[in-house]
Amino acid sequence: MRRKAHAHDLHGVLRYRWIEESFSIAQPIRNQRPIPESALFMGNAVAKGTIQLMRSALLVLVLIMVGRIAYLQGAKGNYFFETAENNRIRIHVIPAKRGSIFDRQNQPLVTNTTSFSLAIVPQDLPRNPEERTRVLHETATLTNLREADLAAILEEYKQYAYEAITVREGIPYETALLVQVASTNLPGIRIESSSDRRYANLHGAVTTSTPQSLSHIIGYVGKLTKKELENKYSLGYTPSDRIGKIGIEAQYEDFLRGNYGKKRVEVDVSGREQLVLAEVAPTPGRHVVLGIDSEWQKRLEDALKRALRTANAKRGSAIALDPQTGTIRAFVSLPAYDNNDFIGGISVEKYQELIQDPNQPLFNRGLSGTYPSGSTIKPILAASALEENIITKATTILSTGGLEIGQWFFPDWKAGGHGVTGVVKALAESVNTFFYLIGGGYRDAKGLGVEKITAYFHLFGLGDQLGIDIPGEASGFIPSPAWKEQEKHEQWYIGDTYNISIGQGDLLVTPLQIAVATAAIANGGTLYRPHFVERIIDPVSGEVQPVEPQVIRELPVKKEHLALVREGMRACVQTGSCRALTALPMPVAGKTGTAQWSREKPTHAWFTGFAPFDNPQMALTIVIEEGGEGSKTAIPVAAEFFRATIKE
Repeated sequence: MRRKAHAHDLHGVLRYRWIEESFSIAQPIRNQRPIPESALFMGNAVAKGTIQLMRSALLVLVLIMVGRIAYLQGAKGNYFFETAENNRIRIHVIPAKRGSIFDRQNQPLVTNTTSFSLAIVPQDLPRNPEERTRVLHETATLTNLREADLAAILEEYKQYAYEAITVREGIPYETALLVQVASTNLPGIRIESSSDRRYANLHGAVTTSTPQSLSHIIGYVGKLTKKELENKYSLGYTPSDRIGKIGIEAQYEDFLRGNYGKKRVEVDVSGREQLVLAEVAPTPGRHVVLGIDSEWQKRLEDALKRALRTANAKRGSAIALDPQTGTIRAFVSLPAYDNNDFIGGISVEKYQELIQDPNQPLFNRGLSGTYPSGSTIKPILAASALEENIITKATTILSTGGLEIGQWFFPDWKAGGHGVTGVVKALAESVNTFFYLIGGGYRDAKGLGVEKITAYFHLFGLGDQLGIDIPGEASGFIPSPAWKEQEKHEQWYIGDTYNISIGQGDLLVTPLQIAVATAAIANGGTLYRPHFVERIIDPVSGEVQPVEPQVIRELPVKKEHLALVREGMRACVQTGSCRALTALPMPVAGKTGTAQWSREKPTHAWFTGFAPFDNPQMALTIVIEEGGEGSKTAIPVAAEFFRATIKE
């Protein structure tokens, strides 16, 4: 009996036949010579080897696939998960309300207003090139922008794919509404509500009584540059952020900015917010209160403007500060600019107009301008000579009109000289001969010498930054023999010492430095660090953080020597070049200066002084570029300002 074939047997037959057909080992064909057994054995061996090879290849393939799956699920799993999550879940920043800035009377100098910005989230733009082009084209058309500009901005910030990139600030409400309505067909395009600053000045929206010159103090905010963003991104700044660029806005950025909030949201395929999953509210920035009195600021600015018109001059600066604390009460630099022009980004045309103006309205002359000091340096030299016993209260010289050194003659400003002169008269009448002598010496009379002069200049704050609390302060310059040898390849002569003894030559100072040095003489010898900010207020808790006065140093000059210098400055008002101030209802002390800086152009006009004489509450320094004589041009500014503040 033949047994029935089962499935497993059939499988074996088929498998055997496959092997037979593959290696041609079927039954011998009739009349064909039989295949030797050795050949059959070899065929079986080859078949078995091939099967083993295929099994190994299959195993390797399986291992590769398993490894790839493990890699994708393990090492790259987080990447794909985060990518998917970023497409669905986003972290949106909630900007904090920026703190305001007030004057000492709590008048707002800066406030916030709502505005709209156009932003693009690169990740949410269409991947299809044609569709992407359509979105950018329609956006540019709606907002009156150039499509090429949008593309350039996206290229510049391409590493911030999930961030909202601001491409235009200050979008008009009507335009914002059009874009918002069309946004359903413009994936990746967003209108964001933001906060604009409004600065108080002659053309500002906050008040019409606050002067434009506040722009040099307050500064402005602007969009972060690419470099700023790279430096600040890890601190929470975004491509849509603004940052203080100059002035108080820059110096106190960390206080004014506040702490941004965040919200975790679910978005649709176009990046539109669908659901808020979690939220942390922002903390508003702190308010900054200045020591500036905006009314005093306006009066000082108005007085300086009148003096500029009278002298047919264009540029000048005036600084009033409290000599007992170093707090600045008024600070004017002219010409000024409207910092509201920078809101939402200044136009190219307006910016070019400002930087090409020969009078440089963006330049802060009060702390960045450097000038020969003229005779305003003489009180410092007198105090130094008294301290070094070069002179005493009783020392006198005979001023005959100048000093002659070899073939050189160093003149006094008054032909024929001033006659017998002591330190008080020398300060009152600004006797050059007296200061030549105590600075550089003459014949047998010993002077301070250049080393001691420069050392005392530094002690009084010249030649160094004072550390005022806004950026841009210049150091000024105090020349030395080593500098002259290195830079000019010339030796230092006695004439160089004479020149710096009267505030001429290569000596350069800032108006701020002269104001601070004058304040130190007025208060009896304390050199305070000048500052604008008096206190910082937390708007949430109401906590007030006062800014305490900082002492740079106590001057190494005896009180009686400074008192004698103050007496000389008082005599300048009573009998000297400051006589126009005698009409004021309060005793004032001062010193004028007329600084040469060009053979062809007029001199710079200076005044520095303080009031009241017996209890100084205000130090005032004025410089008018190319203003002529200090007694004629700068003194009227001092008289008007002191009169206005004395009444109050």
